[in-house]
Amino acid sequence: MSSPTSPAGAPAPVAPAGGLRFAPAAALVLGLVLGAGGVGVAWALGGGDGAGYSGAAGDARHACDALEGFHETDDTAKGAKRDIAFNRLAAAGVLSDAAAAGDPEFKPLAEAVRRVLNQQMRFADFSEPEAKKELKAARSVCAGL
Repeated sequence: MSSPTSPAGAPAPVAPAGGLRFAPAAALVLGLVLGAGGVGVAWALGGGDGAGYSGAAGDARHACDALEGFHETDDTAKGAKRDIAFNRLAAAGVLSDAAAAGDPEFKPLAEAVRRVLNQQMRFADFSEPEAKKELKAARSVCAGL
């Protein structure tokens, strides 16, 4: 039996028998999995913000963190600042709804954040006193958690 040949007539490379070789894609996947695991372990061992919060309480805490990180002046900015503000406010809405679905205790938070979102849609910014009032009320609900 003859060796396979390339179109140029030279013998094609053959993998050594008995050796275990990882394809580059498999090595990449393995590296990503190990890296993600390392980050997860570091995060779990690091404790700090949010440690001990899970389920509905965790969702509520994260909703309040997103609301705290929302800067109403960035809502009318251009580019990334506006995108960040919009996404933080949206995240607060989704997380507060999840918290309320998990525990009725968080329904006031979800309602307060929903009013903030409604004001944003109504006025497109937070320069109106009514919009500022709703944002302050939602942050007050967060302060009480």
